Amino acid sequence: MKFHGKAHKFGDDVNTDYIISGKYKFKTLDMNELARHVMEDLDPDFHRKVAPGDFIVAGSNFGCGSSREQAPLAIKYANVSAVLAKSFARIFYRNCINTGLPVVECNTDLIEAGDDLEVDLAGGVIKNLTRGVDLPVKPLPGVMIKILNDGGLAAHFRKHGGFNID
Repeated sequence: MKFHGKAHKFGDDVNTDYIISGKYKFKTLDMNELARHVMEDLDPDFHRKVAPGDFIVAGSNFGCGSSREQAPLAIKYANVSAVLAKSFARIFYRNCINTGLPVVECNTDLIEAGDDLEVDLAGGVIKNLTRGVDLPVKPLPGVMIKILNDGGLAAHFRKHGGFNID
C-alpha cells in the first residue's frame, strides 16, 4: 500500500474527543457528517484544508481516550489516507486496522505541517519529499496489510469467509 499527500501536524496526547468531539458522536451516525468535524477542536479549518490522500501526523499517544470506533471512522471518511504518529493508544490502533484506516508508528520529528509525503506501508518507508529525507518504519505485518487492503476486518471476514491470512 502506497499513499501520497500532505501532512497535517498535531502534537502529543490527541484524544478521541479532539479527533471527533463528543457533541457530534451522539447527534448522528452519518460518517460523512462526522468527517466534517474531524480535528475541529484543534484546527477549526481542518475539514477545509484536508484533501483526499492527506495524512494526520502527530506525536505520542494519538487516539487516547474512549474506545469508540467513530474516531477512526470519521478520520477515514475525511479521506485521510493514514495517521502517522510516534505512538498510539492500543485500542485506537486496533480500531483503525479493524475499520481499514492505516496507522504507522514512526518518528514524526522530521515532518512538518504541509510537507509532501509518500508512505509505503509494505516497504516500511516514509519519504518526506519536501525535506528530501526517508524515514524508515517497521513494515506492517502481512495480515494487517491484507485487512487494510480488504477495507477493514469485517470486509476481510466477508471476503475470505472468516479469518484467512494466506
